[in-house]
Amino acid sequence: MGKQGNAHIVWDWNGTLFHDNDAIIGATNAAFAELGLEPITLERYRALYCVPVPRFYERLMGRLPTDAEWQVMDETFQRYYAEHRRACELTAGVPALLAGWEAAGRSQSLLSLYGHEELVPLVRGFGIEPHFVRVDGRTGPSGGSKAEHMVRHLAAIAGVEPARVVVIGDAADDAMAARHVGAGAVLYTGGSHSRASLEEVGVPVVDSLEEAVEEAGRLAA
Repeated sequence: MGKQGNAHIVWDWNGTLFHDNDAIIGATNAAFAELGLEPITLERYRALYCVPVPRFYERLMGRLPTDAEWQVMDETFQRYYAEHRRACELTAGVPALLAGWEAAGRSQSLLSLYGHEELVPLVRGFGIEPHFVRVDGRTGPSGGSKAEHMVRHLAAIAGVEPARVVVIGDAADDAMAARHVGAGAVLYTGGSHSRASLEEVGVPVVDSLEEAVEEAGRLAA
């Protein structure tokens, strides 16, 4: 369990600890193909991506997808991603970073919008689960924000004060979720957003997870 008054990191998974950009772009383009949309490049994806995901599709389509279109796209995305994630690895240096934060007597957890039942065995398979006091994936429908999930996640960890929590993620929504609970945030440029779009959020933006951990230590001090 978290230690009273201790600095705590809430890690994001996709695009942060888990370097799955290729699988994400492939799954997105597979979903687009179902509706006859043109494929998207990684650069355009990172410039336009946002949460909730239907709003991202609105930026590309010029309108929100209908409920039927969203269901088709979401099912296609999840099916493609589940197949291609197997070729993806942890972001370089992750095991050592997690071990170092833990060795310093500080706690950390993992909160993702990836489905909980799929997330837990994936994390476990990389051998990093013991570093986290809690691992939570999304429960319920996909496509929403992380904010309410963050409320439940922190409430389930004893002794963690939001003022000494720092969320590390790759999306503007990670910072919004942190702000929602009164926590700090550091955003990493190696995932779903471009540096330019992340810098609009108003929190520290870094180019490596090593820098993110250093910044988290400062923010939670």
